[in-house]
Amino acid sequence: MKTNHLSSLLFALLFAFAGTTVVRAQQNRPPFYDEISQFKKQDSISVPAKGGIVFVGSSSVRMWSDLEKLYKAYGAINRGFGGSTLKDAAYYTKELVSVYKPRQVVIYSGENDLAAGASSIETLNRFATFFTDIRNNQPDVPVIFISIKESPSRTRIGAAILHANSLIKEYLSHYPNTQFVEVNSKMKTAGGKLRPELFRDDMLHMKPAGYAIWAKELTPYLLKK
Repeated sequence: MKTNHLSSLLFALLFAFAGTTVVRAQQNRPPFYDEISQFKKQDSISVPAKGGIVFVGSSSVRMWSDLEKLYKAYGAINRGFGGSTLKDAAYYTKELVSVYKPRQVVIYSGENDLAAGASSIETLNRFATFFTDIRNNQPDVPVIFISIKESPSRTRIGAAILHANSLIKEYLSHYPNTQFVEVNSKMKTAGGKLRPELFRDDMLHMKPAGYAIWAKELTPYLLKK
């Protein structure tokens, strides 16, 4: 009986240790590990052709549901992951961008950085890190940055958004094969007011009408095959 009891105790301890190890491993995963793993899984099922256009960024990219269909002729690859920041994008530059050897990269990110408390200058620095990581792998790849949008639910960071946009635009002006695409002002009235009708109920994410404005401003700068 003592032997059986000891065996049961050892088994229980080993089981508990194994469970703790799994939990710790999960806790040690970098942010958005599951999302990036899902992209890899998608690629293993259907490998995107090299030389397409990678769209990368936060939920405004992820929720552009018809992006790949709209830009199918361009070989668009949607690699937006919700809630992400420029810092997160830079962490996964290889997985999100470099692996596809794109002929062009379109970025929308920075809004979540500012919302989480990053300053405009810090947001610029994070963008510069991401941009540099991309160019270190492909020195001449054309890069487009879609301006950070103001949202009715985030009016408190409106001034920071405008400042960050101006800083990133100035930064890109010093590099060839780059383009800053202004969409923020296009999503306002003639008097400069925000247009709530362009946004979903959360007053943060866009309805199709908002994406239509983006597409109108962005499409002329996309490189055809």
